[in-house]
Amino acid sequence: MAKKQNEDELQIVNIVGTAGLEHDIPLEKMAAALPNTEYNPEQFPGLVIRIRQPKTSALIFRSGKVVITGAKSMEEMKETINAIKKHLEKINVKITVDPDITVQNVVASGNINMDLNLNVLAVKLRNTEYEPEQFPGLVYNLDGGKATFLLFSNGKIVCTGTKGREEIEKAVEKLKENLKKVM
Repeated sequence: MAKKQNEDELQIVNIVGTAGLEHDIPLEKMAAALPNTEYNPEQFPGLVIRIRQPKTSALIFRSGKVVITGAKSMEEMKETINAIKKHLEKINVKITVDPDITVQNVVASGNINMDLNLNVLAVKLRNTEYEPEQFPGLVYNLDGGKATFLLFSNGKIVCTGTKGREEIEKAVEKLKENLKKVM
C-alpha cells in the first residue's frame, strides 16, 4: 500500500541548477540539427533546448555553461545533462566530463493547513508585499532573505530561494513560528 502523503508536506516543483560541459558548443549547428531548440542570438546569447524525458528545459551557452530548469529532483537534473550530451553527440560534439550540478534555487509548494488573514499578516509581519487587486497572494520574505514565500488565504504556500529540502523545512518551521506569533 502506498504511503499516504503528509497533507502539509511541501513538494519540490522546480529546481534550477547550473553546470559546465567544459567544451565550446556550436550553438548554430545545434539549433539547425535539433528540432527541440530555439536560438536567436540577436535577442539572447543562449540556446534553449526542451527535453521531453524528464520534462525539463536548459539554456546552453557557447562556453559550455548550462542552466537547467523544470527538474523536480537531482536525478532529473542528471538525466537532463545526459540527454544534452546525447544531443550533442548527434552533431559530433563529445562531452567527456560528468559535470557537477550546482543547485541555484528550489521552488516547493504545499499547504500549511492554516487559514490566513492576509490583510492582518501584511500589517503585522515585516518584509511583506500584498496588493490583492493585482495578485491574491502575499509575498513574505523570511528574515535573512534565504526564503521567500507566497502565502494564500487557504493556507497554500509556495517557497522559493532555498537550495534544498532541509532549507525548505527549516524555512517552513520559521514561517509557522512567525505566523503563530502574529495571528
